[in-house]
Amino acid sequence: MATLLHIDSSLNGDASVSRAVTRTFREAWEEQHPEGEVVYRDLAAAPLPHLTGIAYHTQNVPVGERSAEQTAAFALREELTAELESADAVLLGAPLYNYSIPSVLKAWLDHVIVIGRTAGETSTIAGKPVTVVTSRGGSYAEGTPMAGNDYAQPYLAWLLEGALQLDATFIVPELTLAHLVPAMAPLRDKAKASADRAHDSARATAKELAARLAA
Repeated sequence: MATLLHIDSSLNGDASVSRAVTRTFREAWEEQHPEGEVVYRDLAAAPLPHLTGIAYHTQNVPVGERSAEQTAAFALREELTAELESADAVLLGAPLYNYSIPSVLKAWLDHVIVIGRTAGETSTIAGKPVTVVTSRGGSYAEGTPMAGNDYAQPYLAWLLEGALQLDATFIVPELTLAHLVPAMAPLRDKAKASADRAHDSARATAKELAARLAA
């Protein structure tokens, strides 16, 4: 029985494209794993506190040598890290905000990046599959005026696949603001096509992954 850790970070609620696509993934996953477990965190609805100095540096202190203050400061990091380690697969909703990831998602990452544990050559989460839905209000594809200005996907790819050694798959719906911005109205058909592809990819990825983990 597989466990999915599902994390959303969009501030747009039901209007969010990244949330809609992660929901499609989750529904397809649950169809394959009706008795499985989904651990869900909505980082926009319940933001995590920023990482403090004492909580960060406690990662370098052996467990048996930590003071009561250090243990208390590290408690949230321990909870979130153990939650990540226990999951069989991870689903991240990571929309592009101001050319990077939402600050609430960065806060979660800061807590679960523990040098010598989840990060490094002996990562405890190496090989774990993570599906990232990173939506974009416009298009940042090669050949467009904004090409090269998306700092969310490159950062996440380096971090997830490099430092954390996860097996990452990216699903990228674009032009998500076309239905809201009048000047983007001519792009609405392209936006719908991009969203449709993202939902199809989410559904297919969830089913393939669920079947692989059940084998």
